[in-house]
Order: sequence, then C-alpha cells, then structure tokens
Amino acid sequence: MIRDALQRPLHDLRISLLDQCNFRCPYCMPEDEYHADFEFLRRSERLHYDEILQVARVAAGLGVSKMRLTGGEPLLDKHITELVAGLATIPGVEDLALTTNAMLLAPVAQKLADAGLHRVTISLDSLDADVFRHMSGGRGDLAKVLDGLRAAEEAGLDPIKINVVVQRGVNDHTVLDLLEHFRGTGHIVRLIEFMDVGNRNGWRLDQVVPSRQLLEAVQARWPLRRMDQNYPGEVAHRYAYADGQGEIGFISSVTEPFCGDCSRARLSADGMLYTCLFANRGTDLRESLRNGADDEELREILSQIWLQRADRYSELRRPETAEAHVLRKVERYRIGG
Repeated sequence: MIRDALQRPLHDLRISLLDQCNFRCPYCMPEDEYHADFEFLRRSERLHYDEILQVARVAAGLGVSKMRLTGGEPLLDKHITELVAGLATIPGVEDLALTTNAMLLAPVAQKLADAGLHRVTISLDSLDADVFRHMSGGRGDLAKVLDGLRAAEEAGLDPIKINVVVQRGVNDHTVLDLLEHFRGTGHIVRLIEFMDVGNRNGWRLDQVVPSRQLLEAVQARWPLRRMDQNYPGEVAHRYAYADGQGEIGFISSVTEPFCGDCSRARLSADGMLYTCLFANRGTDLRESLRNGADDEELREILSQIWLQRADRYSELRRPETAEAHVLRKVERYRIGG
C-alpha cells in the first residue's frame, strides 16, 4: 500500500462521471452561477469508460479498495451500468458505491445492482417539501427521490446512506423530523457541516451548524452511544440509537477536521486527479491516457502524485480567508462530495 508525505494510505477513489446535474443546490451549483448558458464539459472532453477503467485498475493495484461514482449527477450518464460492470470486475475493489440525488434512480436501481454496484448514498437535505424545493434549486421532485430510495432498498443496494448538508437558517429546523422518518429503517443518515468547497456557494461560517450542536439536539430526543469506525480514515463519527433503531453519523470538516486520516483521491470527469476536496490544482491524467500511457506508466504517475501529497486544508482553514474566497479551489460539482 502506498502512503503520502504524511503517511496516509491511498484507500479510496471518487470518480466523477460528468459535471452536469439536474439539481441546482445552492451549496454546490447555485442557479445564478450555473445558468442555462453555462458551458459544461463536452462529451469529447470527458474521460471515456476505458480510460476510467484503466485509472481504476491501476489505483486498485496501489491499494484502493473503495470506489465511489459521483458527478454532478452520475445517473445523467445513460450508460452507467456498463461502467459499473467493468469496475465490479477489478481485483481488490471491495466497496463499489454511487452518490446520487436519487431522482433518476428508480428505473435503474435493479440494473445497477445486477451490474455489480454494492450500495448507494443519497443526497437528501430535508423531507419538508418547501425546504427540499429550495435546497434543490427548485428542480427536485421529492416524491421521485423517495421512489428512488425505495427502489434501491428493493434492489439490495444497502446499507443506504443519506447525506444531509445542514445550513443554519435553511434546513436545520427540519433535521430531527428527517431523523425520525429514517429511524428503524436500516438507512444511515449522515449530518454534514456546510463546507467551503469551491468558490461559488457563498459559504459563511455563521451558516455552519457545528456537529457537536447537532449531536446535543439529537441526544436530547434520543439517547445515543458512540460507535467504532468501520475502517481507518472513515470521515463520519458514528453513533447508534440506544434503543436499537439504527445509527447516524456526523461529518465535521469545518469544526473537527479529519485531514490526518484522509485516504481519498478524486478523479474529475475531464481526467484531473485531485488529492483534496478543497484542492486548487490537480494533475491532468487525460493527456497521459490519450498519449498512450500504459498501466506501468500510469502507475508511476499516480505513485508520484500520492507520495508527494501533503494536503491539510481543513486543519489550516482560516474562516476569514474562506469567506473571502481568496483561494481558487476546485468546484464541488466537478469532483463530487
């Protein structure tokens, strides 16, 4: 297993299939920035499946055992099951997952499972219809999202994780109702602090609800007990309901950074490899791939990128700098969450 300059292993690869999305969540792709005239990547600029599979195969040889397909919205790729089938055959891949807003999931959930997908993570910020509409940029259909979730259940794409980005004054008042809805279902809700990913989401520190505050609110209603990590580098602090009705997680990048255990690399749809969610630059793999790099050459490129990695953005974050968007970070829609 390869380790970076801070002795963190390469364990997890996030693969963005495309930069387009059918939602306009304000914390990721606000409508005023990503309007009808915005130019997304052309198909020729995105990696082909054989190129993605080559990167994935080489990454697995370096120790990656977890792969997650992201976007944009990955289900906008109409042939995604073909890629899933290819990734599922790579030796060493123990966990193959997909992050989606689930609005397009219902018709394809069983096909994805049959192709070899193990599980899904669903972005669902509120079950309040008005709040959900606002947080999807007016484009989401809550009924279709819940249909997609049920289809994932029936297809066995579990454990299903439900990601909730919590913003003060936006959806924080709906969190307990959402938790109540999913208690006892086997689904794992993860409450995520609003993060300063990219430069276009208007991030402000006063909109962050600290995980410890959310934990106190949840514990006041349902007693919890702390759980161990599933694996080294897991980002969520896990808690179980004391009454046995499942578990929830807290992801606290702002108030409790987890850079010290981060084992994730991110491949954008146009072939840039990023070693941090908050990176301001990446390495172009597409050029090497299209110039004919074989597996051994690609292995050397990936190895050198990871060996030199020393990212610690969240540990070094200064709120005043983040709010001013001084650093030109990669946008979230390009590399997923």
